[in-house]
Parts: sequence; C-alpha cells; structure tokens
Amino acid sequence: DSPLRSGVKSPGYNTLPEWEKPKTGFEGLVGDQAPVGFWDPLGLSKDKDLEVFKRRRETEIKHGRVAMFATMGYIAPEYYRFDGYLSPSMNLKFSDVPNGLKALSVVPKEGWAQILAFAGFLELVVNKKTSEPGNYGKGNLGLGLIGFGNSVQDPETRTRKLNAELANGRLAMMAIIGMFFQDGLTGSAWGDWANYTDSPLRAFEGELGVQPPVGFWDPLGLSSDGDLAVFKRRREVELKHGRISMFAAMGYITPEYFKFPGELSPKLGLKFADIPNGLAAISKVPGQGWAQIVAFLGTYELFINKPVGDEPGNYGKGNLGLGFLGPVKDPEARKRKLSAELANGRLAMMAIIGMFFQDGLTGSAWGDWALYTDSPLRSGVKSPGYNTLPEWEKPKTGFEGLVGDQAPVGFWDPLGLSKDKDLEVFKRRRETEIK
Repeated sequence: DSPLRSGVKSPGYNTLPEWEKPKTGFEGLVGDQAPVGFWDPLGLSKDKDLEVFKRRRETEIKHGRVAMFATMGYIAPEYYRFDGYLSPSMNLKFSDVPNGLKALSVVPKEGWAQILAFAGFLELVVNKKTSEPGNYGKGNLGLGLIGFGNSVQDPETRTRKLNAELANGRLAMMAIIGMFFQDGLTGSAWGDWANYTDSPLRAFEGELGVQPPVGFWDPLGLSSDGDLAVFKRRREVELKHGRISMFAAMGYITPEYFKFPGELSPKLGLKFADIPNGLAAISKVPGQGWAQIVAFLGTYELFINKPVGDEPGNYGKGNLGLGFLGPVKDPEARKRKLSAELANGRLAMMAIIGMFFQDGLTGSAWGDWALYTDSPLRSGVKSPGYNTLPEWEKPKTGFEGLVGDQAPVGFWDPLGLSKDKDLEVFKRRRETEIK
C-alpha cells in the first residue's frame, strides 16, 4: 500500500504490462524515472492528496525553470554582455554590472521594480493554469506565446521531454545553490576557493602535517570550530602517540635480533632472554617491573617534559631528542624533519595496531596467519578454484570448499555470519544469494 511505490520493472520480477501495475499513489507520473524512481524520502505525498501533489509539482517545475535561467545567467555574462546602457540616467552600462551576487547592489532599484513587475505580470495575468501542473499552454519550449512551438503531439516524445525538463530543473536547482555559495564565500561568481580565507577549515591548513597526498585531512571536521587551543592539544597528543608507536614498532622488531644479556629480575631468576616478544611479555614481566616503567614515564610526563613556547610537542630536547645536538637551525630543514616525524608517527600508529592484531590472533609477535585456526574466514581450499573433492572428503572446518569458495578470496565471510556453523541457516542464505 506504500504511496511511494515506483512500479518500475525489475528484471526477473514484475513482468506485467505497464497498465496492469497497481496505482497505489503517484508513481508512474512524469518525473518518476531512473535511477531513483518515485523519490519521496520525507513521505510528503503519503497522504495521497492529489491537489497538494499537483501544487507541489507545479512549484517544483517553476523553481526548476527559474533555476535553469539563473544558471545560464551566471554563465552567459562571462562570454557576452549587451552593448549600451542599462540606465542612461545613471550612466550605467551593461558592461558595468558585475556577474553574480554583486549585481544585486549595482542594478538600480527601478530596474529591480521592472523585473518584479514583469515576473508578476506573467504569473498573474499571462500564465493561466491547465489541469496539468506547469502547463500554461505555451507549446514546445514555451514559444507558443509568440506564435511558434506548437505542443508536442507524440505521447512518448512528450513524456521524454517533460521528464528531461524536470530532471534538468532539479539539477539546475542544485547547481544555482552551489553557485550562490561559491559566489558568497569567495567574493566572485566563479571565485577561486583559495579566496575563502574566512573558512574555519583554512585556519590550520598551513600547519605541519599538511602534506601530500591528502593535504589537510580532517574528514570528521574536528577542527571546523577553528579553536586553536583545542587544535594544539590534539596535535600534541598526536605527536606523543606517534612517538610512542615508533618506539613500540621498533620494540617489536629489535628482540627478534637482540636481547640484553643478564637478568631482568635476579630475585625471580628471570633473564631478559626468558621474556617473549610481543603481547606475551605482558604476563612475564613482574608487577614491580611494570611499576618502574609507569613511574619512569610519569616522571618524564609530569616533571621533565616542559612545553617550550606555543609549539605542540616541543619540549626543548633538540634534534632527535638529544639535547647535546641542539635544535635544527635551518627553517626549511626543521620543517622537513618535523613533517617527517608526524608522517612516520602516523604510519607507526597504524603499524603497531596491525602488530597487536597479528600477535593476538596468531599467538606470537610475528606469527604465521596459518596459526589463526579459529578464524571463521579460513577457506581450507588446497588448490585454485573451488574444491572438487567429493562432499564427504572435504575438510570439516565450516562451510569452506562449497560452491562459491574460490580464488582470490576463498571463503569470504567478513562479518562472520557463518561462524555458528548452522547448516540450515547457511543453506537459507545461500538460496537467497542465488535468487
């Protein structure tokens, strides 16, 4: 009973002729076209009030027509303007009127009065409504008023042209709003967005870390409020996390090649060589050892690291944090090194999270993914393509090896829907997938 039903044929489903489709609303009218069909996300037409629908459709068509003229009006003056005077009494030439929103203040008020009077005359006197929304008997392209352009007689051609008018009008409404925004924010009709200097997103685009390939990347708009103090706090946190992650990533790699000789805890008889690499070390290091690590970090955080100036992450430690090397003097080299630190820290944050996952799932710091035997995504396929062994010879580890389990992804179930191994549910989903 939905009034939003399109009635558009779907392959393999509705094969009834068009006239046999149920008329459950306003679907099938002009404007109900691919790809969205009858699109009414707010449900404005669900009351099925025909008069209200026709009024809205007429308004949509009018706005679309005005928007198409307006869009052309933004483009045409860039290539052509009338000769002569717009207002001889004010010595105002057509060429003196700027394009876009600035024209509003340049055109004399008498000119605006004439424009409004002309539009009102067409609206109130000339345009007479017919039973079809937006049809005022003007013929093809609206030229019937001056004796040209008879109405389109072929029904299919007429429907196609009316659909095109609606579609183009909808596009033009979006386009002219975009032009208004660009004009208002950049200061000219076709202004460069670089001129929008008041953008709250521009406030930090000259900061460190703004580098190829993504430039100033803030998809969540966290810096859109332009709050400098909040930005600096976030940048300092980013730097700290990046530095820790770089140490952590190195800490995963180094023990594979070198461990300190001697004992970590003589009291417990625990040697450095006894400590496994990765997450397994968390349970091996004694509680007193973790207390020392936390106390050391806390001392640095609370007493030693003192911010220098207004630069986030600068604690006056000099190049590479080695005070005896002194700061980097050359501004260009300093910017390059600080940008590299940010980029490497960001990469390290991603890397260490990946190492944690690999460690946790495989059971060792550099574990073979083949050890992750509990993975619901494991295929068990021994050769490219699907498993051609008889059903009873397939490995009984889930639903891998069935039809559809093939290269390059094997048995692909990223949401783990089949991990419960319920055969009936799997068969129902497979039937649904095939349909």
